Amino acid sequence: MDHEDNPYNPGAGARPPELAGREGVVKKAQLTIKRTLSGKAPKSLMLLGLRGVGKTVLLNEIEQIAENLKCQTVLFEVDGDRSLAEQLTPQLHHVLLKLSRIQHAGHSLKRAMGLLQGFASKFKIKYGDAEFAVAEPVTGDLIIDLTEIFMAVGQAAAARKTAVVICVDEVHTLNKTDLGALIMALHRMSQRQLPVLLFGAGLPQLAKLAGDAKSYAERLFDYPAVTRLNAKDAERALTAPVKALKVKYNQDAIRHIIKATDGYPFFIQLWGSEAWDVAPKSPIRLADAKKASVNAIRILDEGTFNLRFERLTQRQRQYARALAEFGAEPARSGEVAKLLGMTVNEAAPVRDELIKKGMMYSPERGLVSFTMPLFDDFLRRKLPKWKGKKAVGKEVKK
Repeated sequence: MDHEDNPYNPGAGARPPELAGREGVVKKAQLTIKRTLSGKAPKSLMLLGLRGVGKTVLLNEIEQIAENLKCQTVLFEVDGDRSLAEQLTPQLHHVLLKLSRIQHAGHSLKRAMGLLQGFASKFKIKYGDAEFAVAEPVTGDLIIDLTEIFMAVGQAAAARKTAVVICVDEVHTLNKTDLGALIMALHRMSQRQLPVLLFGAGLPQLAKLAGDAKSYAERLFDYPAVTRLNAKDAERALTAPVKALKVKYNQDAIRHIIKATDGYPFFIQLWGSEAWDVAPKSPIRLADAKKASVNAIRILDEGTFNLRFERLTQRQRQYARALAEFGAEPARSGEVAKLLGMTVNEAAPVRDELIKKGMMYSPERGLVSFTMPLFDDFLRRKLPKWKGKKAVGKEVKK
C-alpha cells in the first residue's frame, strides 16, 4: 500500500485520526467551559495518566473546544527548569492583548495590564517588547501577586462576556511553591465565580502533589484518569482510520496488535502505521502485524526508550532494571530493594530520583511502577543477562 496514504499519526501529542475512548473526558471539558461562560463556578480538571495515553492530545482538543466557544486560550508545557512566573507571564500578556481586541481600554483591562507589568518587573521577567498601562504595585509574594493578576484577568474576561481557559501540560514538574500559588489563584477564581479555568495534565502522582501543595486541591479539581483503551475502543482506534481508504484488518491481526500495544493510544498509532507500511494490500494480515511489531519495537528501542535510558545514571539504571524484573505491574519498593541487595532506606534515594525524573511513580504507599508503558520489556531486552547490581552496564551491543 502507498506510504503517502498512511492515515496514522504516531507523533508525540499528535491527534489520532480516531479519538476513541475519550468521549467522556471531552464531554466533561466542554460542559465545564459552557458552565463557566454561563457564570457558574465548575471544578477545573487535572488529567492523570502514564506516558502515551494521550493527555497532550486531550489538552489540544480542549483548547480547540474553548476556542470554538469564543474563549481566550493559553496552552503551554511546563519547563521544570524555569519558574511558573517566567512561563505564565507571556501567556497572560497574550490573553490580555486578545481581550483588548474584543473591547479596548476599560478599567479592568488597564488594571490587569498594570499588574502584569509590575509582576514582570518584580520577578525580573523579560519576554520581548510590550506596551502596558502604568505598572501597578505588587508585593513580590508569588501567591498574592498571581492571585491578584488572575482576579484582574477574570474581571476583564467577565466584562467582555468571555472566559480564559488555561491548558498546562506536565503540571507535576512544577515545584511545590509554584503549584501552590497556581492552586491558590484558581481557588480565588472559584470563590468569586470569575471565568478563569485550568485544564492540567500530568503523571499519576499529580493528585498527591496538588494535595500536598494545598489541602483543598482535592475539592477544587476533578482528576479524571486517562488510561489504556479497552479492547473495543482500541480496535476502533486501530481500524477506523483505514476504513475510509477501503482497507481492512483480519481479526487475528487486530488481536495481535491490541495485545502488543496493551491498548495504549500512542503505541496503537505506531503499530498501525508500521502495519500499513509493511502490508502489500488489504486486508492487513497477522503476518503483516507481526512484521509491524518487529519494526515498532526497533523504533521504540532506538528512539523513545533509549533516550529515556540514556538520561539515567548508573545506579538509576540498576534500580530500573531491578524493577523490570517484576513486569509491568507496580512492585513493592521493599521487594525491589531486596533484589538489589539493599535495605529500603538505602534504595529510597534512588527511587526518589527516578520519580523526580518522571521515570517512575508511586501509585500508592510502598509501591513503585514505570511511567512509560512497555519500558520494562525494553530494559529486559537491553540488559538480558542482568543478575542483581553487578550486571549494571552490560547492555546488548547492536
